[in-house]
Amino acid sequence: MTVDAKDETCDQQLPLPPRPVLPDIAAARSRGPADVVEADWQSLRLSWQWRHAVHQIRSPGRPYPGIVPLLEAAAAQPRLRRLYPFTSHFALFFSSSPSYPWTVQAGSIVPLHNGRFKVRRRSPRP
Repeated sequence: MTVDAKDETCDQQLPLPPRPVLPDIAAARSRGPADVVEADWQSLRLSWQWRHAVHQIRSPGRPYPGIVPLLEAAAAQPRLRRLYPFTSHFALFFSSSPSYPWTVQAGSIVPLHNGRFKVRRRSPRP
């Protein structure tokens, strides 16, 4: 018998991985903007890795947007690593400010289903 983790009629739930321990953003804020940026890079990576693992358990075989490889590739770039990262709808954005409202400094990057990424340039409009 196959058990689907989304099937509410199942007597048993498939075990999910434990939620990751995320960096303390409040403590990072007390140390300064550079620490906030670093803590958020770590937080995004850990959170998206956990979501991907949950997706693989709940929907095995179904594709998942490549946000984890995108975050890893972007974090490996020193110029991007200095910027505050945030995500929306599986797209990665960068801000020079680690607090809202963000000041978007670059375009956005969206993972494609073929494992590649699409880079969108920042709009010329304000």
